[in-house]
Amino acid sequence: MLILKIAALGPIHGYAISQRMQQISREVLQVQQGSLYPALHRLENRGWLKGDWRASESGRDAKFYTLTKAGRRRLEMETAQWERLAEAIGLILRTAE
Repeated sequence: MLILKIAALGPIHGYAISQRMQQISREVLQVQQGSLYPALHRLENRGWLKGDWRASESGRDAKFYTLTKAGRRRLEMETAQWERLAEAIGLILRTAE
């Protein structure tokens, strides 16, 4: 879900995804390359991301990912599920005191 959300912001390559996630989370979330790239491949294989090779800001070729229509629908579904789960956990934490 988080990778899809970052890709929804615009075309982005793998390393920039991990950097943006870390920056937005105020350094709380750090995604290791060994986890990120297999996840990107799975999301691409499922049709939720589309990858294109192009030059990055450093001039080197990198695979840039964009969210597909199917990926946007999946992101909406995952976000709704997360919000329901977070609300339920919050209810339990507030009543368990």
